[in-house]
Amino acid sequence: MNRILIHILFIVIVLGCGLLIGINNIPGEWYQSLAKPSFNPPNWIFAPVWSALYVIIGFVGARTLLNHRDTTAMRFWVAQMIFNFAWSPLFFGFREIALALIVIVALLISIVGFIIVSRKQDDLSALLFVPYLAWVAFATLLNTSIFLMN
Repeated sequence: MNRILIHILFIVIVLGCGLLIGINNIPGEWYQSLAKPSFNPPNWIFAPVWSALYVIIGFVGARTLLNHRDTTAMRFWVAQMIFNFAWSPLFFGFREIALALIVIVALLISIVGFIIVSRKQDDLSALLFVPYLAWVAFATLLNTSIFLMN
């Protein structure tokens, strides 16, 4: 299969799954009623940030599959996708703030793991995951704060 097509396919699948999960787990009245820290961003910011990150995640996933299929980096990439896609249903759907916190910490660890192992074989993929790491670190702080405040 053409490498460009694989990149496009990965991006479409990751972005599509992310958007589908987001549409089915919209912050509603329950979320609005929660006490939140002063640094909680407005709700409108999440969709464009996650959309951009999902494009990056899909691109990196395709690179990793094509160039380093049977590696720890690929396993970390798959793990972070599982944790990523599990968080919204747990937090917004099931309203499990504590369980979502455990999952987002696992997500953060898997992103760090991916960056560490990828630096040895694919500097670009490791570098592209840095904004994702920053956003998930912020989201982890936000999840922790909401957990402690509620």
